[in-house]
Amino acid sequence: MDDNNDKNVRNTADEISHNRMLTFSSLKNHINIPTLIVLVFWIFIIVLGVLNNVSFPSMMSDAIGRFGAFGILCLAMVPSIKSGTGPNFALPIGMVCGLLGMVCAIQFGFMGWLWLIVSIIFAITAACIVGFIYGILMNAVKGSEMTIATYTGWAFVWLFSMMWFILPFDDLRLRLPMGQGLRQDIQLAAVDGRQILNNVLNFRIGNVNIPTGMILVFFFACFLVWLFFRSKKGIAITAGGTNPMFANAAGLNVNRNRIYANMLSMALGAVGTVVYAQHFGFIQLYLFPMWFGFTCVAAVMIGGATVGKISIANVIVGCFIFLGLSANMPPVVNALFPGTDLPEALRSIVQNGVILYALMHAKGGGGK
Repeated sequence: MDDNNDKNVRNTADEISHNRMLTFSSLKNHINIPTLIVLVFWIFIIVLGVLNNVSFPSMMSDAIGRFGAFGILCLAMVPSIKSGTGPNFALPIGMVCGLLGMVCAIQFGFMGWLWLIVSIIFAITAACIVGFIYGILMNAVKGSEMTIATYTGWAFVWLFSMMWFILPFDDLRLRLPMGQGLRQDIQLAAVDGRQILNNVLNFRIGNVNIPTGMILVFFFACFLVWLFFRSKKGIAITAGGTNPMFANAAGLNVNRNRIYANMLSMALGAVGTVVYAQHFGFIQLYLFPMWFGFTCVAAVMIGGATVGKISIANVIVGCFIFLGLSANMPPVVNALFPGTDLPEALRSIVQNGVILYALMHAKGGGGK
C-alpha cells in the first residue's frame, strides 16, 4: 500500500515537473526578443526621466496619447500581413487618402463632428479606389512586395506633393496666403476638429490625461478587424496568405483576396490619419506621411508580429511599448544632453533595428 502511494506521489511530481517545463518552454517561445529589449529600455528611460525631474504624469499622458493616435495606423498592418503581402510599407498611400479626405471636408465647409464623419467617408472612398490599384500591383510583383511597396508609397507621396499645388482648393484656411498651393500645416481649430475624439468621456487619473474617445475608437476598430478575420472572407484571406497553393486547390481566389486585404489596409491607414490629425490638432501635407510605414511596421513587430504572422494583440502591445518609448525619449534625452539630436537618432536605431531583426528571421519573402 505504501509502495503504491509512493509511486503515485512520484508520478504526480513527475507530471507537475513536466507541466512546468512545458509552461516555461511555451512562455519562452512566446516572448519576443525585441519586445523584451524595448520594454526594458522604455522602463529605463522612464526611470531616468524621473531621476532628472521630467514629469512622470506628463510622460504617461504623452505615451497614452501617442498610443491612441497611432493605433489604427498600426492596425493597418494586419490585413496586409495576413493576406501574404507582408508588412504594408506603402502605408503612406493610405495616409495621403486620409489627408485628401480631411482637406476636401474643409473645402466643402463642414465643421465639428460633421467634418470628422465626412473626412472619414471621403478618406475611405479614396483609399479603397487606390488600394484596389495597389492590390493589382502587389499581385504582379509577388515575392518582392515589401521592396516595391516602400518605393510605391514614397512615389505616391511625391506625386501628391505636386498635386497639393495643382488641385483647385480655394478655401482661405487651406491655401497659402501668397502664391499658389496649399499650406504645409492646416489648423483644425478653424473647423472645431482639434481633439474632437479625445474629449469624448475624457478624464484624468491624477495628472495623467486619458483621451478616452480616441482610445475607444481604436479598440472598436480592433474589434471590427478581429470580427472580419473570423468571417468567411477573412478566413479565405488568411488561408491564401498562409498557404497559397492549398487555398488555390480549395477553390479560393487568392489574388482577389489579396486585393481586398490591401484595400482594407489602405482604408485603415486613411482613417488612422484622420484620428492622428485630430489628436495633434493640425493637418500636415507634402512629405509628412513619408516615413510612417517604417514606424508602424516596427511597432507591430515589437509586439511580436512577423512578416508572415500577426494578431490584434501584437498591434496593441507593440503600439503601446514602441510609441510610448518614442513619446518619452525626447524629453528625457534632452534633459540629459541638452541641444542634441540624440532622441531621433536613438528612435531610428530602435525602429530600424527591429525591422532588420524581423527580416533576418523571415521565412521566405513577401511574408510567406
